[in-house]
Order: sequence, then structure tokens, then C-alpha cells
Amino acid sequence: MNSIHLRLFLAACGAATACYFGTAATLTAQSAAPPAAEKDPAADRDDTKDPAGTRRLAPEGKVWLDAKNKRVVMVGEVVLREGQLEMFACTKGTKEHESIVAVPTKAHVVHAALVALGAEPGSPAQFVPDYKPAHGPRIDITLFWTDANGKRQSARAQDWIRNVKTGKPMTEYWVFGGSGFWKDDQTGQEFYKAEDGDFICISNFNSAMLDLPIKSSQSNDALLFEALTDRIPPVGTKASIVLTPRLDEKAAKPKAPTVKPAARPNGK
Repeated sequence: MNSIHLRLFLAACGAATACYFGTAATLTAQSAAPPAAEKDPAADRDDTKDPAGTRRLAPEGKVWLDAKNKRVVMVGEVVLREGQLEMFACTKGTKEHESIVAVPTKAHVVHAALVALGAEPGSPAQFVPDYKPAHGPRIDITLFWTDANGKRQSARAQDWIRNVKTGKPMTEYWVFGGSGFWKDDQTGQEFYKAEDGDFICISNFNSAMLDLPIKSSQSNDALLFEALTDRIPPVGTKASIVLTPRLDEKAAKPKAPTVKPAARPNGK
């Protein structure tokens, strides 16, 4: 992300948050594994208060920066348990019909928080002139929720998603491609593309904030993933969604295809 775009994000998040981001951005590039569900303050879904050691990033959103553990904490709600998927999570009021979780936040706020932690976005998937997968820092996604018996539970986001070809939980991980901007030609104002709902994607979109680093079609007859219903709590369940950048790993960039020289006559 260039400095102009980062300033745009910080301005959108408010002056106080920008100051906090300035402090968080100096953190060392280490990625801490989330503690056990019963001990992790992020597991508490009382979203009327701030989890211990975190700071809320926008008054109207349910997103916190956990500088100590170098992660972003969100609170969302389960909105879908069955059927094929294009998203794991969307922003609230956008693509709930194809997402397991909806989060009441602006996508650019979460993008800014990841940048503040040291995650430098790569690029979203590209389709023209040739397909290139999304690339960028790996982002681990951990979920916390409370079951019907009042017991705290935790899982990886992949555990709520099934690969339709293998019948098993998804094994792929997400990368921080970072979406992009479009500009209103009349006003000159820039808009972050992921605000339309392409927040944490499973199918490839060139507007995705987080996406899979593999070819994953958005065509209805070729969708690769579906909800793993038996593992997803009831619709309406609040869940903490924790994004932890793998800051100790270099972002893998897609390799250029190898072009073999044409064979010569008689093998020469």
C-alpha cells in the first residue's frame, strides 16, 4: 500500500486511531498464536466493551486492534449455514446470501489495521490478460463462539468450510491481496472496492481484501466450496473473528509460467 492510500485509511479511521496505528506499526514482525478459547480475551463476545488489551478502531464498528498479540479482533454474526459459498465473511448489509458470517465494519478499517501491524498487501486476483492468483501475507483466521451449553468453542475458519470435490474441510489459507480503489470521475473521490462485500473471499474477486491464493471460480456451476453445516453454530450466533498476519513469513508471489522452447525437427 502506498503512503497516499495509507493516509486515506487513517483519516477515515479518525485522528485518535491514526495515532495508535503509528505506535502499532513499530511492532516487531512476529506472529503470536491465539491462546486457548477459555483464556483468550477475544473469546468474549460482549461487544459493548473493549476486550482487554485492545483498542476499538471505529466507534460504529466492531473491530479492535490487539497490538500485544499483533492481530485484529472482530465480532460478527453467523448468517448462513448451508449451501455453496463465495465468501467466508462479508461486511454487514452486503453479501449475506453467500457468506457464513457478516461483520458490522467498513472493510478499509480492517485493511488499515493489518497494514498497521506490518502486513504489506500484495495484489488481488487478476483475470486479464491472463489469470494470476491473489498474493500477499498469509492471514490466519481463528473463530471463537459460545455453544448452546454456554461453553466457549474455537476453530479455524477453514473448519466451517467444505471442499465440494474432496468432501473434507478446506485446507487452503487466505492472503492479504488488499483489494483496490476506483475513482469517481466527476468528484475525484476514491472508494475502496471491498466495501461492496468482498471482504474475506473464497471465490476469487479482483476486489477482494482477503482471498485464496488458488484459482477458485465465482461461477455458480463451478463453486469449489460450501458451508460445513454440522460445524457451524446456529444462525444469529455471535462469533469473534481473529485475523493474525504471518509477519514472520515472506509473502509468496505467483511464479511466472515456464515457457519451454519449441521442439526442433528431428529432435535437433
